[in-house]
Amino acid sequence: METLDRAIKIEVVYALPEHQTILQLSLPSGTTAEQAVRFSEISRLFPEIDLSRNKLGIFGKLVRGDTALRDGDRVEIYRPLALDPKDNRRKRAKLQSSVKTAESVLVPPYEAPEHMPE
Repeated sequence: METLDRAIKIEVVYALPEHQTILQLSLPSGTTAEQAVRFSEISRLFPEIDLSRNKLGIFGKLVRGDTALRDGDRVEIYRPLALDPKDNRRKRAKLQSSVKTAESVLVPPYEAPEHMPE
């Protein structure tokens, strides 16, 4: 790690469905995304974080662990996907298609009576 005389201020973020944790750090200039996660010791709070599996990003863009950080960067630790988004969309589309087919079979079209009672 290249150490220059100035420090950078960054955030390390990990989000779960119910809450997110943001740790603010002041680190030497030249610190990489992976080093920042290690320095933050966030894995003590979330032992499931595994940098060989979890991807990293800066402000929503995927980055490699060896990406040098700049002052103000927000390093995000992404959780592995539970479902492949493409497979999930296919399943939803198939389910909606089968529901529409079932509705058209089960619910006859509405026909207004020819003569309305008064």
